[in-house]
Amino acid sequence: MAWECGIDGCGAVFEDVESAVIHQATDHERPECKVCGTIVPDGYLALRHTFNEHSRAEYVRAYGADSEDVRKREELVEEIEDVADMELIANELTR
Repeated sequence: MAWECGIDGCGAVFEDVESAVIHQATDHERPECKVCGTIVPDGYLALRHTFNEHSRAEYVRAYGADSEDVRKREELVEEIEDVADMELIANELTR
């Protein structure tokens, strides 16, 4: 399965999810979390931060999202976590 970077229309395609996540974290600017102000890697890791550190209501208020937005992003996070080797990602990002 190919994985495409969806950040700002980037469209880069990767053979594995780990490469896509590493690309998002290293090749794109790090945004500031609109809930707490923490600077986080973009893409999957930003979503993971938001959903692990903040409530769904905080996400909705801070990002102007609706329940469909939240559902889609939660499904994406779950899909990535089901197949990603998180240890490999962590090791690559801490080099």
